[in-house]
Amino acid sequence: MPKQYFSLRNLKFTFQEVHNAQEVTKHPHFAHLDAEAMDMIIDSAVQIADNILAPCAVEMDRQHMAHFHDGKVTVHPSVKKYIKAIGESGLLAGRAPLEDGGSQLPEMLGASIAFIMGAANNAITAYAGLTEGSANLIRTFGSKTLKDTYLPKMYGGDWQGTMCLTEPQAGSSLHYITSSASPTGEEGKYKIKGQKIYITAGEHDQTDNIIHLYLARIDGAPAGTKGISLFVVPKLRPENGQLVPNDVKTIGIFHKMGQKGCPAVHIEAGNNDECFGWLVGEPHKGLSYMFQMMNEARLGVGTTGACIATTAYYAALEYAHERPQGQSLNIKGQDPNAPQTLIINHPDVKRMLLFQKAISEGSLSLVMQGSQYADKIHTSEGEEKEKYQLLLDFLTPIIKTFPTEMGQQSVSSSLQVFGGGGFCEDFPLEKLYRDIRITTIYEGTTGIQSLALLGRNITMKNGKAAMLLFQEIMKDIEASKTHEDLKKYANALSAKLGELQKVTQHLVGFAMKGEVERFLADATLYMEFFGIVVVAWQWLKQATVAKTALITKSLEGEELRFYESKVHTMRYYFAYEIPKTQGLATRLLDDELLTISVENEILV
Repeated sequence: MPKQYFSLRNLKFTFQEVHNAQEVTKHPHFAHLDAEAMDMIIDSAVQIADNILAPCAVEMDRQHMAHFHDGKVTVHPSVKKYIKAIGESGLLAGRAPLEDGGSQLPEMLGASIAFIMGAANNAITAYAGLTEGSANLIRTFGSKTLKDTYLPKMYGGDWQGTMCLTEPQAGSSLHYITSSASPTGEEGKYKIKGQKIYITAGEHDQTDNIIHLYLARIDGAPAGTKGISLFVVPKLRPENGQLVPNDVKTIGIFHKMGQKGCPAVHIEAGNNDECFGWLVGEPHKGLSYMFQMMNEARLGVGTTGACIATTAYYAALEYAHERPQGQSLNIKGQDPNAPQTLIINHPDVKRMLLFQKAISEGSLSLVMQGSQYADKIHTSEGEEKEKYQLLLDFLTPIIKTFPTEMGQQSVSSSLQVFGGGGFCEDFPLEKLYRDIRITTIYEGTTGIQSLALLGRNITMKNGKAAMLLFQEIMKDIEASKTHEDLKKYANALSAKLGELQKVTQHLVGFAMKGEVERFLADATLYMEFFGIVVVAWQWLKQATVAKTALITKSLEGEELRFYESKVHTMRYYFAYEIPKTQGLATRLLDDELLTISVENEILV
């Protein structure tokens, strides 16, 4: 691990100064918090990250990866310390309502906590994220009995939670799942039978029980997604005050490329006809319920991408300030006696570091933007509430995709700064490069998120969600124009928004003609275009706040450097990243078809 794996100063700048986290505490829903309380919670998260998570990050990957033997999975003992620490501190139930034993923290604060811990050790945070998400599902849709039975143990860090969707024959196409649920005659209780694969944290030895949120079909249910129900299927079921085996067996473990400290397992339920599950909510509504957890997880995966990119950036920055290599390009000729310069002084290394800073800090700001909308959903009513829900729903695929896809590129640049050393285990980059690769696949691949953005979100409420987002961006564009030297960038973003709208209208035209495959053929390129523009918006917001501080405050030293760096990185983003959309627009507006099947085509 690098000496510094994230910047607390940048985190506080992002959620306090740019996204105004204190504003939400003025609302009665968050009135139990103030700025001092939020700082104390952040400090608590930093202590856990520094003392428990960061020290074991490399060891979890190298020596103590998940091991499978005789149906049991052994993981690093720090997992138990971590889950108990965040359970006892109240952070595991941080976003749950006060009446359910939670701390009712703002989403922006919750995202900050997740960011800190993920930057310290991205593999370990999945244990808590899944437990919190599955507990939230039970809290939202479960009966009082289910809530009383499971929430205290899950929020307390005693029991692990999971989400069980994928089956051997059904990946993202969940309408093909075959796991079955047969009524027992006892209300809400069913016999469960089936297999699930890629179940993260689905078995391990560092909690007392594993609670699976399991999708299955009740006997006689309709075909397709309309026939899917959701069940609580514990590894050990509570019975007469005891925990007894529930016929849930781990039959294999997947040997992952990265995030080796957290297992992904293959489980089998009901092989001996003794597995029981308890219905969550109403029959046949399981997939709609699960989307709550999936959307939370998508935001979480976006945060993970930002975390890993951030850790890699600070490792590369540290190395660039320590590694001498070559001479300045300004030196004429080759003087064998001239000292080597630090690689931070080479323009190409500076470019790579600016790219990493732009992507990691831009991604964090994007995550905070979504979290701010989530908080405003809690603190508004009527049309305002609908507005922020539409904005969050619209941005969710982008928040999941940009930090993970661009985060991969950022970590690759971090590795490049290290040269050959980056490819070796002696430095942290080869681990981080492996770790981030899964994030573009978790919770819906980039292709699926892109189909959601273009195929559903653009036309959501007859285009209302997209219109609201464009209005939000234009509002910040106008705010930035109060600074004369930001007008150039404000106008550039405004022009790029117009280009994005032109591309959108062109593609939607195919949908209106019923040419759905043509409409969606290059959805991933459209996602890339949209993501670049949305993060340009985030950088303009940051630059506006920084420029105001530079004018109104008497800054010096590190604080002066911090705000100047924000403006400089915004300029880099507009100069180097925004132009990439030109090629994307050219492709998206081109009517030549190369990926859609036609008769007598030359096959790939």
